Amino acid sequence: MTTWSIAELAAEFEVTLRTIRFYEDRGLLTPERRGTTRVYHPRDRVRLSLILRGKRLGFSLDEIARIVDMYDAEPGEEGQLVYLLDQITHRRQELEQRRRDIEDTLQDLAEVETRCHTDLKALRNGTA
Repeated sequence: MTTWSIAELAAEFEVTLRTIRFYEDRGLLTPERRGTTRVYHPRDRVRLSLILRGKRLGFSLDEIARIVDMYDAEPGEEGQLVYLLDQITHRRQELEQRRRDIEDTLQDLAEVETRCHTDLKALRNGTA
């Protein structure tokens, strides 16, 4: 079975050792201990990937913990699937709103930029 050290996981996922230890302290990762050495198994690697993806998507650590714990649970339990679907719907709505806000802001910036170019051209031509 493939295993990883904390340094290998940190390098692979481009996070600090402190970040991984923080997730351990929160109970999100549970590496095997061999003396003072942490040994991470494929389960830990998958969980770290899910945690980091959840963070990128804006989930809180509590939400991530619930979702990641579902990964280990028996598939098909109705309550878990309903919860996960609710979280997906909620997050999708938030992200869609952010996308609309970003698109609106980009359009506003483009309009201001066009006006600035027009005003600058007029100033340089002495027609302002």
